[in-house]
Amino acid sequence: MRRYIFLFFSFLYMLSAIAAGPAKWNQVYQAYIDQYKDMAIEGMLKYGVPASITLAQGLLESGAGRGRLVRQGNNHFGIKCHGWKGRTITHDDDAIGECFRAYDSALESYEDHCKFLRDRPRYRSLFSLDRSDYRGWAHGLKRAGYATNPAYAQSLINLIELYKLYEYDKAKHYDRFMAHHSGENMSARDAGNNRTTTTQIAGAHAIHKYNENYYVVVRQGDTFKSLSKELDISARKLAKYNERDKKDRLVEGEFIWLKKKLSKAPKTFKKRPYYVRKSESLYDIAQKYGIRLKSLVKKNEKIAERGLQIGDEVRLY
Repeated sequence: MRRYIFLFFSFLYMLSAIAAGPAKWNQVYQAYIDQYKDMAIEGMLKYGVPASITLAQGLLESGAGRGRLVRQGNNHFGIKCHGWKGRTITHDDDAIGECFRAYDSALESYEDHCKFLRDRPRYRSLFSLDRSDYRGWAHGLKRAGYATNPAYAQSLINLIELYKLYEYDKAKHYDRFMAHHSGENMSARDAGNNRTTTTQIAGAHAIHKYNENYYVVVRQGDTFKSLSKELDISARKLAKYNERDKKDRLVEGEFIWLKKKLSKAPKTFKKRPYYVRKSESLYDIAQKYGIRLKSLVKKNEKIAERGLQIGDEVRLY
């Protein structure tokens, strides 16, 4: 009899592994990871939940940030109310109109996820595992009842291994600015210039990192004042960082830098000039690469004096 029971459960496990299926690399999933990895690492260092597990659960539970619970409630982990006293949202899950937690930001959702696991007795045994044991955590979450899907553990493991999320479990530091300011929308990697571009406009602005600085892409209707409220950086400072007046009109698609710009572009431009395109000014180029305009003018005094022409070589480094 024991043999048949063993075979039965082995069969169920095999079915769950097949149901989970071999994951395929997806640009939207990678964009989600890039956007939220610092939040996951911060949670790991504060509460002990492996960053790989947090990111994999976020991907799975939120559909890489595209699900309704994220879009309307910033809930990345499908956590139901369970005595929650904050804002809530109803959503059809195991039953119609179930109560789910709602948050003011992604960061609040990520932190609550770590606290939820840490404070619930049924997950307590997970914290005796090494944080590099993502397989143990994945199976432990399924055993503890985090999800009803029989393929849940294997799905987490597939994501962790495909996107090499286990690398984040080794982290000892993280980018605090990104962890505390990243918006709710996704961004996709542009292999041509190794920076990120917005692919989904919803919620807060995505924050991008380039040339040891951070920037957001202006949307229609944005002003220094509106960005100031969202980013918690004064309009005066934002304008100063971008060598502008705080009352200037912003143009959709331009970059607004969130810290003082550097005097040169990244080292990749040390031996590579930039060629001027149609209707570009030195200020446009300075904003594109996060360089102070005065520094760029100084590097290119001759063409700055006569005015830029299409095809001019501009030194960025």
